[in-house]
Amino acid sequence: MKLSIVTTLYCSAPYLEEFYSRVRAEAEKITSDFEIILTNDGSPDNSLDVAISIQEKDSKVRVIDLSRNFGHHKAIMTGLAHTSGETVFLIDCDLEEAPELLGLFERKLQEVKADVVYGVQKARKGNIFEKITGAIFYHLINFLSTSAIPKNVVTARFMSRRYVDALVQHKDREIFLAGLWAITGFRQVPVTVEKRDKGKTTYNLALRISAFVNAITSFSSKPLVYIFYIGAIIFLASSVAALYLMVRRVFFGIYLAGWPSLIVSIWLLGGLTIFCVGLLGIYLSKVYMETKDRPYTIVRQIYEKKGKP
Repeated sequence: MKLSIVTTLYCSAPYLEEFYSRVRAEAEKITSDFEIILTNDGSPDNSLDVAISIQEKDSKVRVIDLSRNFGHHKAIMTGLAHTSGETVFLIDCDLEEAPELLGLFERKLQEVKADVVYGVQKARKGNIFEKITGAIFYHLINFLSTSAIPKNVVTARFMSRRYVDALVQHKDREIFLAGLWAITGFRQVPVTVEKRDKGKTTYNLALRISAFVNAITSFSSKPLVYIFYIGAIIFLASSVAALYLMVRRVFFGIYLAGWPSLIVSIWLLGGLTIFCVGLLGIYLSKVYMETKDRPYTIVRQIYEKKGKP
């Protein structure tokens, strides 16, 4: 197999037919020996039915139906694990990223002799809130992470077989895909692309916050180190303050006034303590989940035609 194309399905029914026709036409320009893998991530709409109807008409299409919704990144990793192509093209099927990037990325890979060509947004899509929160996310993740993660990276990427084989060796149950892409290594070359804004996204504020917390706690132990330093600084500062108050009381007979400031300090330190304990709990829960060694997805059924050309 020369080329594998992978995408995931979640509320994708309105885009799937057009995506299929465009990406197939682009693949035919490169080789006749290719496959298209559609991974249904428990989509609540009729994406699976549309995908099966496409598969029944085209033996190059395989549909992997997951038993429930496991999440975008886990569905991607499952699709990649089922590829057999010498090269692999990964892209979302919602048409925000043009399927024609396949040809552009393939030519770039041959030109630069790299293992990965990936897309980065020329200008981050969305409203001002999305742009600001996106900038904050990448700034913080790169500040806290030990591996640099490209800013505004998109899903679309063209990869060599050896890179994909290395990528799917990661067995994380809590997956932050941009981090896995980065730490897998090999030579990776960015290409600036434009990402269309379809106006509606399933990533609301709660999911964005959850993704940020997962990214930090999955790829960095720095918050734990910072907790230690914060505790040390507070201890030293409080020791100095206690010594100062003792000197004032013993030698000058001055009592400390200001009960409101005392209450505020108690609330501040109490909140900081709860935050740190909660952060430790998140790390501990991740250790708990990883040691269970559960599969990160479960495949319910694979739709394919035997004896594919």
